[in-house]
Amino acid sequence: MVARISYEAPGTDEALIDAYSTAVSGAVAAAHPAVVHIEVQGNNAPGGSGSGFFISPDGYLLTNSHVVHGAREMRVFLADGRKLSATLIGDDPDTDLAVLRVSADDLAHLRLADSDAVRPGQIAIAIGSPMGFQQTVTAGIVSGLGRSLRGASGRLIDNVIQTDAALNPGNSGGPLVNTRSEVIGVNTAIIRPAQGICFAIASNTARWVVAWLIKDGRIRRSFIGLAGQNVPLIRKVSRYHHIAQETGVLVAGVEPVSPAERAGLREGDIVIALDGSPTIAVDGLHKLLTADRIGERAIVTFLRGVELRRHAIIPLEMPGRK
Repeated sequence: MVARISYEAPGTDEALIDAYSTAVSGAVAAAHPAVVHIEVQGNNAPGGSGSGFFISPDGYLLTNSHVVHGAREMRVFLADGRKLSATLIGDDPDTDLAVLRVSADDLAHLRLADSDAVRPGQIAIAIGSPMGFQQTVTAGIVSGLGRSLRGASGRLIDNVIQTDAALNPGNSGGPLVNTRSEVIGVNTAIIRPAQGICFAIASNTARWVVAWLIKDGRIRRSFIGLAGQNVPLIRKVSRYHHIAQETGVLVAGVEPVSPAERAGLREGDIVIALDGSPTIAVDGLHKLLTADRIGERAIVTFLRGVELRRHAIIPLEMPGRK
């Protein structure tokens, strides 16, 4: 019996590699003119740097809040060699995004893709200025979707994209693009001890934040004025009141003259819902405190000892951060 040996068509691997290289290099060639290097000088801190990219031909550009927050002076270095001063239009530490503007026209710019259409395994290309090396390119894949990341403000950033495209300090604020040179995310963070675990703010989040920052210079959110921590509920109490969730938010402190104080909340109460939406954790409560709740009456449901209570509460607008 003669064994049959099958052979792959010559050049198959090479053709695949060439196709990958062509896709990446083509995307980079189209995207890199819109990517910038940002240098900042702070009021009471040494200067820093990061990356960014233009989102319109008339000088609006997107970067990370942590790159420019508190900066006294910002300079933007374009791919064509120009150096321009930039002004801050607005920044949002809660999503780690910021919008700057330079005085120039007819600029190359990038389009924000629909990040809901992104799938794990697709090619992801990061462009930026890691360690000051401008126009550096790394490529990988989308490793995961729907991650959550703790922002500098303490709030969770949701729908974060995980990628193994290598990021380093200085990549912050640069674009993560697909093979069509569309932005699927804004590079924001790495896990230093890990290898190949990097994160980008999803483009759909960026699109929403950009619109409000250009319009108002900030993102409006509501607050009720309590300090909380996540705690388990006592099973007997939960069963008695037919509470399905297993955790709630323990009121650890109440701000004076706040919506929480006016609603009668006290230290030791456990908040379990706002307008019927369960609050199983502090982050879940934050997600419910959106701009559309400012000045609107809501019902807060909480446990005081073994007693279940429902009080009216009117969230107020969260003061802007300086």
